[in-house]
Amino acid sequence: MRILAEGQGEYLKPDPDGYREWVRDHKSRALTPKLMGEKEAIDKFVQDGDYLVYECTYLQRGPSSLIRELIRQRKKDLWLCAKFTWVTAAMLVAAGCVSKMDVGFFLFGPIVGSAVREGRLKIYEYSNVVMTNRIMAGSMGIPFIALRSFGGTDGFKHSGAKIIEDPYTGQPTLIVPALNPDVALIHVQQADVYGNARIFGTGASDRESALASRKVILSAEEIIDTDEIRRDPGRTTIPYYAVDAVVHAPFGSLPGAVQGYYGADVVHLMEIVASTLLGQMDPYLQKWVYGVDSHQDMLDKQMGEAKLLELQKRMKISEGYRP
Repeated sequence: MRILAEGQGEYLKPDPDGYREWVRDHKSRALTPKLMGEKEAIDKFVQDGDYLVYECTYLQRGPSSLIRELIRQRKKDLWLCAKFTWVTAAMLVAAGCVSKMDVGFFLFGPIVGSAVREGRLKIYEYSNVVMTNRIMAGSMGIPFIALRSFGGTDGFKHSGAKIIEDPYTGQPTLIVPALNPDVALIHVQQADVYGNARIFGTGASDRESALASRKVILSAEEIIDTDEIRRDPGRTTIPYYAVDAVVHAPFGSLPGAVQGYYGADVVHLMEIVASTLLGQMDPYLQKWVYGVDSHQDMLDKQMGEAKLLELQKRMKISEGYRP
Protein backbone atom coordinates (compact mmCIF):
# COMPACT_ATOMS: atom_id res chain seq x y z
CA MET A 1 0.00 0.00 0.00
CA ARG A 2 1.65 3.21 -1.19
CA ILE A 3 1.38 6.32 1.02
CA LEU A 4 0.98 9.49 -1.04
CA ALA A 5 0.74 12.03 1.80
CA GLU A 6 0.36 12.04 5.56
CA GLY A 7 -0.49 14.47 8.32
CA GLN A 8 2.03 15.35 10.99
CA GLY A 9 -0.27 15.22 14.00
CA GLU A 10 0.21 12.87 16.95
CA TYR A 11 -2.51 10.22 17.30
CA LEU A 12 -3.49 7.42 19.62
CA LYS A 13 -1.82 4.39 18.02
CA PRO A 14 -4.31 1.75 16.84
CA ASP A 15 -3.93 -1.63 18.54
CA PRO A 16 -7.03 -3.68 17.70
CA ASP A 17 -5.56 -6.96 18.93
CA GLY A 18 -4.42 -5.35 22.18
CA TYR A 19 -7.90 -3.87 22.65
CA ARG A 20 -9.56 -7.25 22.08
CA GLU A 21 -7.22 -8.84 24.61
CA TRP A 22 -8.03 -6.09 27.13
CA VAL A 23 -11.76 -6.65 26.64
CA ARG A 24 -11.37 -10.41 27.13
CA ASP A 25 -9.47 -9.82 30.37
CA HIS A 26 -11.64 -7.05 31.83
CA LYS A 27 -15.18 -7.28 30.39
CA SER A 28 -17.22 -10.07 31.93
CA ARG A 29 -20.37 -11.38 30.24
CA ALA A 30 -21.85 -12.19 33.65
CA LEU A 31 -24.87 -10.15 34.77
CA THR A 32 -23.12 -8.27 37.56
CA PRO A 33 -24.81 -5.21 39.13
CA LYS A 34 -22.79 -2.06 38.34
CA LEU A 35 -24.83 0.65 40.03
CA MET A 36 -22.68 3.14 41.96
CA GLY A 37 -22.42 6.83 42.73
CA GLU A 38 -20.79 9.35 40.43
CA LYS A 39 -17.84 9.92 42.77
CA GLU A 40 -17.00 6.22 42.90
CA ALA A 41 -17.43 5.75 39.15
CA ILE A 42 -15.15 8.63 38.18
CA ASP A 43 -12.57 7.79 40.83
CA LYS A 44 -12.46 4.12 39.83
CA PHE A 45 -12.62 4.31 36.04
CA VAL A 46 -11.07 7.66 34.97
CA GLN A 47 -7.32 7.90 35.47
CA ASP A 48 -4.93 10.77 34.80
CA GLY A 49 -3.62 10.53 31.24
CA ASP A 50 -6.66 8.68 29.87
CA TYR A 51 -8.07 9.27 26.39
CA LEU A 52 -11.65 10.45 26.99
CA VAL A 53 -14.72 10.48 24.74
CA TYR A 54 -18.20 11.63 25.75
CA GLU A 55 -21.63 11.68 24.10
CA CYS A 56 -23.49 13.95 23.20
CA THR A 57 -22.90 17.61 24.12
CA TYR A 58 -23.40 20.04 27.00
CA LEU A 59 -26.54 21.25 25.21
CA GLN A 60 -28.23 17.91 24.46
CA ARG A 61 -28.09 14.68 26.49
CA GLY A 62 -24.51 15.16 27.58
CA PRO A 63 -23.03 13.38 30.62
CA SER A 64 -22.81 16.74 32.35
CA SER A 65 -23.01 15.47 35.93
CA LEU A 66 -20.11 13.09 35.22
CA ILE A 67 -18.07 15.83 33.53
CA ARG A 68 -18.54 18.09 36.54
CA GLU A 69 -17.50 15.28 38.91
CA LEU A 70 -14.42 14.62 36.77
CA ILE A 71 -13.47 18.29 37.13
CA ARG A 72 -14.29 18.21 40.85
CA GLN A 73 -11.83 15.33 41.29
CA ARG A 74 -9.22 17.35 39.36
CA LYS A 75 -8.32 14.65 36.85
CA LYS A 76 -5.48 15.83 34.64
CA ASP A 77 -3.46 15.21 31.47
CA LEU A 78 -6.50 13.83 29.63
CA TRP A 79 -6.54 13.49 25.84
CA LEU A 80 -10.00 14.64 24.74
CA CYS A 81 -12.11 13.58 21.78
CA ALA A 82 -13.68 17.00 21.14
CA LYS A 83 -16.32 16.37 18.47
CA PHE A 84 -19.67 18.14 18.30
CA THR A 85 -18.63 20.23 21.25
CA TRP A 86 -16.97 23.37 22.50
CA VAL A 87 -18.54 24.28 25.85
CA THR A 88 -17.46 21.10 27.63
CA ALA A 89 -14.02 21.25 26.05
CA ALA A 90 -13.54 24.81 27.29
CA MET A 91 -14.64 23.79 30.80
CA LEU A 92 -12.18 20.89 30.92
CA VAL A 93 -9.32 23.02 29.59
CA ALA A 94 -10.05 25.85 32.01
CA ALA A 95 -10.08 23.36 34.88
CA GLY A 96 -6.65 22.04 33.88
CA CYS A 97 -7.92 18.55 33.08
CA VAL A 98 -6.89 18.34 29.41
CA SER A 99 -3.46 18.49 27.76
CA LYS A 100 -4.37 17.19 24.26
CA MET A 101 -7.44 17.42 22.05
CA ASP A 102 -8.51 15.78 18.82
CA VAL A 103 -10.78 18.46 17.41
CA GLY A 104 -13.85 17.99 15.23
CA PHE A 105 -16.22 20.95 15.15
CA PHE A 106 -14.82 23.47 17.58
CA LEU A 107 -15.16 27.13 18.48
CA PHE A 108 -11.77 27.94 19.94
CA GLY A 109 -12.47 31.04 22.02
CA PRO A 110 -10.05 32.65 24.48
CA ILE A 111 -9.81 29.73 26.93
CA VAL A 112 -8.60 27.11 24.46
CA GLY A 113 -6.69 29.67 22.41
CA SER A 114 -4.71 30.83 25.43
CA ALA A 115 -3.94 27.26 26.47
CA VAL A 116 -2.55 26.50 23.00
CA ARG A 117 -0.44 29.67 22.86
CA GLU A 118 0.96 29.03 26.35
CA GLY A 119 1.90 25.44 25.50
CA ARG A 120 -0.55 23.89 27.98
CA LEU A 121 -2.64 22.26 25.26
CA LYS A 122 -1.90 20.47 21.98
CA ILE A 123 -4.54 20.44 19.24
CA TYR A 124 -4.89 17.88 16.44
CA GLU A 125 -7.40 18.78 13.75
CA TYR A 126 -10.02 16.50 12.23
CA SER A 127 -13.74 16.90 11.54
CA ASN A 128 -16.92 15.57 13.14
CA VAL A 129 -17.27 12.99 10.37
CA VAL A 130 -13.66 11.88 10.68
CA MET A 131 -13.76 11.54 14.49
CA THR A 132 -17.05 9.64 14.39
CA ASN A 133 -15.65 7.24 11.80
CA ARG A 134 -12.47 6.74 13.84
CA ILE A 135 -14.62 5.65 16.78
CA MET A 136 -16.70 3.41 14.52
CA ALA A 137 -13.50 1.75 13.27
CA GLY A 138 -12.45 1.17 16.87
CA SER A 139 -15.78 -0.49 17.62
CA MET A 140 -15.34 -2.74 14.56
CA GLY A 141 -11.89 -3.91 15.64
CA ILE A 142 -10.09 -2.64 12.54
CA PRO A 143 -6.91 -0.50 12.55
CA PHE A 144 -8.09 2.22 10.13
CA ILE A 145 -11.00 3.26 7.97
CA ALA A 146 -11.18 4.85 4.52
CA LEU A 147 -13.13 8.09 3.95
CA ARG A 148 -14.04 10.35 1.03
CA SER A 149 -13.38 13.64 2.79
CA PHE A 150 -10.77 15.70 4.69
CA GLY A 151 -7.92 15.21 2.21
CA GLY A 152 -6.57 18.48 0.82
CA THR A 153 -7.65 20.50 3.85
CA ASP A 154 -5.44 22.46 6.24
CA GLY A 155 -6.70 20.17 9.00
CA PHE A 156 -5.20 17.16 7.23
CA LYS A 157 -1.72 18.56 7.81
CA HIS A 158 -2.26 18.63 11.59
CA SER A 159 -3.89 15.21 11.90
CA GLY A 160 -2.93 11.56 11.90
CA ALA A 161 -4.65 10.94 8.56
CA LYS A 162 -2.89 9.55 5.49
CA ILE A 163 -3.64 9.52 1.77
CA ILE A 164 -2.88 6.21 0.10
CA GLU A 165 -3.16 4.74 -3.34
CA ASP A 166 -6.32 2.64 -3.24
CA PRO A 167 -5.22 -0.93 -4.07
CA TYR A 168 -8.54 -1.57 -5.84
CA THR A 169 -8.94 1.54 -8.03
CA GLY A 170 -5.49 3.11 -7.97
CA GLN A 171 -7.09 6.42 -6.90
CA PRO A 172 -5.97 8.55 -3.93
CA THR A 173 -7.95 7.57 -0.82
CA LEU A 174 -7.89 9.04 2.67
CA ILE A 175 -7.51 6.76 5.70
CA VAL A 176 -7.65 7.63 9.40
CA PRO A 177 -6.53 5.60 12.43
CA ALA A 178 -9.11 3.72 14.46
CA LEU A 179 -9.79 5.05 17.94
CA ASN A 180 -10.16 2.99 21.12
CA PRO A 181 -10.58 5.50 23.96
CA ASP A 182 -9.63 4.59 27.51
CA VAL A 183 -12.98 5.76 28.84
CA ALA A 184 -16.38 6.84 27.52
CA LEU A 185 -18.93 8.92 29.45
CA ILE A 186 -22.47 8.54 28.11
CA HIS A 187 -25.80 9.81 29.44
CA VAL A 188 -28.87 7.73 28.61
CA GLN A 189 -32.58 7.94 29.24
CA GLN A 190 -32.94 4.47 30.74
CA ALA A 191 -30.64 1.71 32.01
CA ASP A 192 -30.85 -1.32 34.23
CA VAL A 193 -28.37 -2.05 37.01
CA TYR A 194 -26.28 -4.23 34.70
CA GLY A 195 -25.73 -1.53 32.07
CA ASN A 196 -28.28 -2.37 29.38
CA ALA A 197 -29.18 1.12 28.18
CA ARG A 198 -31.82 2.80 26.06
CA ILE A 199 -31.26 6.05 24.17
CA PHE A 200 -34.09 7.92 22.48
CA GLY A 201 -33.78 10.81 20.06
CA THR A 202 -30.68 12.70 19.00
CA GLY A 203 -27.38 10.84 19.05
CA ALA A 204 -24.11 10.60 17.20
CA SER A 205 -21.96 7.61 18.12
CA ASP A 206 -23.14 6.45 21.54
CA ARG A 207 -23.18 2.74 20.74
CA GLU A 208 -19.90 2.95 18.83
CA SER A 209 -18.18 4.84 21.67
CA ALA A 210 -19.35 2.23 24.18
CA LEU A 211 -18.14 -0.67 22.05
CA ALA A 212 -14.82 1.02 21.19
CA SER A 213 -13.82 2.12 24.71
CA ARG A 214 -11.98 0.15 27.36
CA LYS A 215 -14.05 1.61 30.21
CA VAL A 216 -17.63 2.88 29.95
CA ILE A 217 -19.51 4.92 32.55
CA LEU A 218 -23.23 5.44 31.97
CA SER A 219 -25.34 8.01 33.76
CA ALA A 220 -29.08 7.44 33.45
CA GLU A 221 -32.24 9.44 34.02
CA GLU A 222 -34.01 6.27 35.11
CA ILE A 223 -32.99 2.87 36.41
CA ILE A 224 -35.50 0.36 35.07
CA ASP A 225 -36.04 -3.32 35.75
CA THR A 226 -34.17 -5.85 33.62
CA ASP A 227 -37.46 -7.60 32.87
CA GLU A 228 -38.53 -4.42 31.07
CA ILE A 229 -35.35 -4.56 29.00
CA ARG A 230 -36.05 -8.20 28.12
CA ARG A 231 -39.64 -7.48 27.11
CA ASP A 232 -38.42 -5.20 24.31
CA PRO A 233 -34.73 -5.97 23.60
CA GLY A 234 -34.81 -4.11 20.28
CA ARG A 235 -34.84 -0.82 22.18
CA THR A 236 -31.51 -1.57 23.89
CA THR A 237 -28.90 0.80 22.45
CA ILE A 238 -25.88 -0.20 24.55
CA PRO A 239 -25.44 -3.78 25.83
CA TYR A 240 -24.52 -4.50 29.44
CA TYR A 241 -21.24 -6.25 28.63
CA ALA A 242 -19.72 -3.01 27.30
CA VAL A 243 -20.47 -1.10 30.51
CA ASP A 244 -18.38 -0.79 33.69
CA ALA A 245 -20.46 1.56 35.84
CA VAL A 246 -24.06 2.77 35.97
CA VAL A 247 -24.86 6.02 37.79
CA HIS A 248 -28.45 7.02 38.55
CA ALA A 249 -28.45 10.72 37.65
CA PRO A 250 -31.90 12.32 37.20
CA PHE A 251 -31.43 15.67 35.44
CA GLY A 252 -27.88 14.52 34.73
CA SER A 253 -27.62 16.52 31.49
CA LEU A 254 -28.49 19.90 32.96
CA PRO A 255 -28.17 22.60 31.83
CA GLY A 256 -28.81 20.76 28.56
CA ALA A 257 -31.99 18.97 27.54
CA VAL A 258 -32.90 15.29 27.46
CA GLN A 259 -35.55 14.28 24.96
CA GLY A 260 -38.73 13.08 26.68
CA TYR A 261 -37.62 14.24 30.14
CA TYR A 262 -36.87 17.96 30.37
CA GLY A 263 -35.96 21.03 28.38
CA ALA A 264 -32.77 23.04 28.59
CA ASP A 265 -32.14 25.61 31.30
CA VAL A 266 -31.68 28.54 28.93
CA VAL A 267 -30.48 31.01 31.57
CA HIS A 268 -27.85 28.56 32.76
CA LEU A 269 -26.76 27.88 29.18
CA MET A 270 -26.36 31.61 28.55
CA GLU A 271 -24.15 31.77 31.65
CA ILE A 272 -21.83 28.98 30.52
CA VAL A 273 -21.66 30.20 26.91
CA ALA A 274 -20.82 33.72 28.07
CA SER A 275 -18.16 32.32 30.40
CA THR A 276 -16.67 30.40 27.49
CA LEU A 277 -16.66 33.26 25.00
CA LEU A 278 -15.38 35.83 27.49
CA GLY A 279 -12.67 33.54 28.82
CA GLN A 280 -13.97 33.86 32.38
CA MET A 281 -14.65 30.27 33.39
CA ASP A 282 -13.44 30.37 37.01
CA PRO A 283 -16.61 31.96 38.48
CA TYR A 284 -18.75 29.40 36.65
CA LEU A 285 -16.67 26.48 37.87
CA GLN A 286 -16.75 27.79 41.42
CA LYS A 287 -20.53 28.11 41.38
CA TRP A 288 -21.55 24.94 39.54
CA VAL A 289 -18.65 22.54 40.16
CA TYR A 290 -16.34 23.30 43.08
CA GLY A 291 -19.01 25.06 45.13
CA VAL A 292 -21.14 21.92 45.45
CA ASP A 293 -20.29 18.43 46.66
CA SER A 294 -22.18 16.43 44.02
CA HIS A 295 -24.74 16.55 41.24
CA GLN A 296 -27.57 16.13 43.75
CA ASP A 297 -26.12 18.91 45.88
CA MET A 298 -26.13 21.16 42.81
CA LEU A 299 -29.80 20.35 42.14
CA ASP A 300 -30.72 21.07 45.75
CA LYS A 301 -28.69 24.27 46.22
CA GLN A 302 -28.62 25.87 42.77
CA MET A 303 -31.78 24.62 41.04
CA GLY A 304 -34.61 23.74 43.43
CA GLU A 305 -37.71 21.61 42.88
CA ALA A 306 -39.79 24.38 41.29
CA LYS A 307 -37.14 25.02 38.61
CA LEU A 308 -36.81 21.32 37.82
CA LEU A 309 -40.59 20.97 37.44
CA GLU A 310 -40.59 23.95 35.09
CA LEU A 311 -37.96 22.30 32.88
CA GLN A 312 -40.00 19.10 32.80
CA LYS A 313 -43.11 21.01 31.72
CA ARG A 314 -41.17 22.50 28.83
CA MET A 315 -40.75 19.00 27.47
CA LYS A 316 -44.52 18.54 27.88
CA ILE A 317 -44.25 15.24 29.70
CA SER A 318 -47.71 13.81 30.41
CA GLU A 319 -48.31 11.84 33.59
CA GLY A 320 -46.76 8.38 33.38
CA TYR A 321 -45.13 9.07 29.98
CA ARG A 322 -41.91 7.37 29.04
CA PRO A 323 -40.21 7.45 25.62
